[in-house]
Amino acid sequence: MQLNKSLELGRKATYPPGDIGIWIVIYIELITFGALFLGYAFARRSDVELFNNSQLLLNQSAGFVNTIVLLLSSWFVVQAVQTIKNSDRQKAIKFTSRWLLAAMSFGAIFIIIKISELSDKFEQGINLSTNTFFMFYIMMSVFHFLHVLLGIFILFIIRKKVKANGYTIKDHKGLETGASYWHMVDLLWIILFPLVYIMR
Repeated sequence: MQLNKSLELGRKATYPPGDIGIWIVIYIELITFGALFLGYAFARRSDVELFNNSQLLLNQSAGFVNTIVLLLSSWFVVQAVQTIKNSDRQKAIKFTSRWLLAAMSFGAIFIIIKISELSDKFEQGINLSTNTFFMFYIMMSVFHFLHVLLGIFILFIIRKKVKANGYTIKDHKGLETGASYWHMVDLLWIILFPLVYIMR
């Protein structure tokens, strides 16, 4: 009976999920990236041929794989939040920890692929001053890369707290806060990938 009451409390969703402070950060980040995306779109409009030719040098397969990787990682984070909300304590600790580890692992795969991709460009002599397309590409890629690194670190801290029994059905705001940030990182890539890699 007590468990059922706790489960009901856990299912009462708050909006927005997590701490309000993270949403201020998320809105600022979305505005910042939005300005970069708009800058890219206007710059592309002034020299479509340059952007299209430069785009051919990108590894679309790597970008596509990274998109799938981040989507799966976000799915694992969703599973972690749902598990903590709907499971008894021991099960929640065990499975939430595993879901978060999976999310972090896929985040690490993204990092490895992106490092390989950027390293390949630098070895070809491509840098920020090569042309306008690569200025935006490198700037946005590195900026997003840093957000992924921070997101993995946040998930790592959250996982440590999960393993220390720091979240419950009734109190898991910290987990939702980290999840919200990770979903923002995913959303930004979902916009960045087609905009830079595919749109012609």
